[in-house]
Amino acid sequence: MVVRIDLTDTEELKLTYQRLIEKRDLIQKSRPLPALALHKIKESLNLEWTYNSNSIEGNSLTLRETKVILEDGMTIHGKTLREHFEAHNHAKAIDFLYTLVKKNHKLKAGDILSLHKIVLNSIEDHFAGQLRNSGVRISGANFVPPNALKLPDLLDQLINYVQQNPDGLNTIELATVFHHQFVHIHPFLDGNGRTVRLAMNLLLISEGFPPAIILKNDRKKYYDALNQANNGRYNKLLLLMCQALERTLNIYINALPGSADDYLPIANLLEEAQMPYGKEYISLLARQGKIDAYKEGKNWLTSKVAIDNYMLNRKRVRN
Repeated sequence: MVVRIDLTDTEELKLTYQRLIEKRDLIQKSRPLPALALHKIKESLNLEWTYNSNSIEGNSLTLRETKVILEDGMTIHGKTLREHFEAHNHAKAIDFLYTLVKKNHKLKAGDILSLHKIVLNSIEDHFAGQLRNSGVRISGANFVPPNALKLPDLLDQLINYVQQNPDGLNTIELATVFHHQFVHIHPFLDGNGRTVRLAMNLLLISEGFPPAIILKNDRKKYYDALNQANNGRYNKLLLLMCQALERTLNIYINALPGSADDYLPIANLLEEAQMPYGKEYISLLARQGKIDAYKEGKNWLTSKVAIDNYMLNRKRVRN
């Protein structure tokens, strides 16, 4: 491994893991979901995944423009050819990823190289699917990636770590550590971010979770969390991963027949439910991962049940 790993889970993180696993199991028990609803959810999430992952790396296409390119086969005036290829390639990479998904699938170096080759197809063909052969520096990062000569061994070590899981990490922790260690190795000259967010989700989806989609609006928080992980502090990256998973899990749960939880923007919820809490307080709980909440754009959504459960658990701890 490249850097030391400190996974000192807070009590809130442990409760969050438990909640996310319970949600995953609920979805699994409810299968088969209505075919039309399942298709629409997967189609929508794949579009968001492509849009947000590309946007984090600087692609200027909007969500609607990405949808038009992928679904209508149109080109967008004023957007570069590269940006169009990035949209098409990422969508194709997701399709390829799902062909790999099966129970107990073991991530292989070949999977990563194949995903990278698709991501950079017709963009950087001369090093698509190839490990970098020179040094790189990452703007804004607090580390310098290792020498290119070390990459084959480092990537093999990372794959072996994921396959063997010697520290007994749960699926969410393992995917998070893999994500950071991959970024730290930085095995490619270009396309590392898109590729790692695909490979990370291969680990999650293979274990029954939906994809964790890091949102464009969380770009700064995401990079700050990666920089903290470079110093062995993983809590912020774990929290961000959990919040991304919570969002997609809730999207599936809301589609289940008889789903009772109504997730609303915090301001709307407090007004509708006439709850005796301030917006800033509940927003802070959401940002800290202390309540069941997820983000849509810049707004946090939660439910009355989530707030009530947190307050009840807080009273139990005090007593």
